[in-house]
Amino acid sequence: MSNIYTDLYEYGLIPVIKISDVETAVPLAKALCAGGLPAAEITFRTDCAAEAIAAITKELPNMLVGAGTVLTPEQADRAVAAGAKFIVSPGLNPAVVKHCQSIGVPILPGCATPSEIEQALELGLSVVKFFPAEAAGGLPMIKAMSAPYGGVKFMPTGGINEENLLSYLNFNKIVACGGSFMVKDSLINEGKFDQITALTRAAVNKMLGFELAHVGVNCADKDVAIKTATLISTLFGMEVKTGNSSTFVGKAFEMMHEPYLGANGHIAIATNFIERAVAYFKRMGIAFNEESRKTDAKGNLKAIYFADEFAGFAIHLVQK
Repeated sequence: MSNIYTDLYEYGLIPVIKISDVETAVPLAKALCAGGLPAAEITFRTDCAAEAIAAITKELPNMLVGAGTVLTPEQADRAVAAGAKFIVSPGLNPAVVKHCQSIGVPILPGCATPSEIEQALELGLSVVKFFPAEAAGGLPMIKAMSAPYGGVKFMPTGGINEENLLSYLNFNKIVACGGSFMVKDSLINEGKFDQITALTRAAVNKMLGFELAHVGVNCADKDVAIKTATLISTLFGMEVKTGNSSTFVGKAFEMMHEPYLGANGHIAIATNFIERAVAYFKRMGIAFNEESRKTDAKGNLKAIYFADEFAGFAIHLVQK
């Protein structure tokens, strides 16, 4: 996948927005950024779509902004001129796809049937929009079509909400989901940007699903680690399991057989999607200790430490 599709994957959720008043564009964009999701697909359903894209990309140049509901090459040109980094269309129009390819902008056309996917493949595309997602069969339909078209990835849009978001994202053929549940028209029109920030933050938290996995304690040596683990087990009835480098007490405590990262130890935070979580924190300016990366046999990231300590504890993310 090119960089734009990698970016879409890292965001995971792309707010799909209809802007009727250009004056709301920048405040809305700032509300999304404050909620931890600096990305948006601005739909060409209103006359001020291009103007809204231009206003957002000028004020917030690091925000990932695309144009949606693009139906003609002329709309694609206006969107790109305004600063859109990608184009999304509700259906597959070969003329629009070929035009976007000719001007070098990524496009995700809507595909809901095998025939449309084959047209997309003929046009050299491997990432498409699945629309209208829920009405067209939802995740079961995507899984069914992924069997014969294993090289195709999807961005489902239409009917995505906080309840079904994770089920879509957990399927490895999903690049990202498009959704408008955190940017409802009524909230935008009434200027309730604080509520949009709160809903966006809740959506991001649901997607990433941060939970405390365990606390690691640096011990002087293996004997001290086992002795401490045994004491905790006696007090709280937790099972002791000794490994090569540490002894676990239940799932909550890890007694290190020798001091490791962190002056006092480490705190492990589990997440639904570790690559997305890393990208999320990097956007916040958090640095990572790249030497601490741990991957599985397929090269998938399983754990990584932050570069800095917090109150004497190293922090690391682990994939659930």
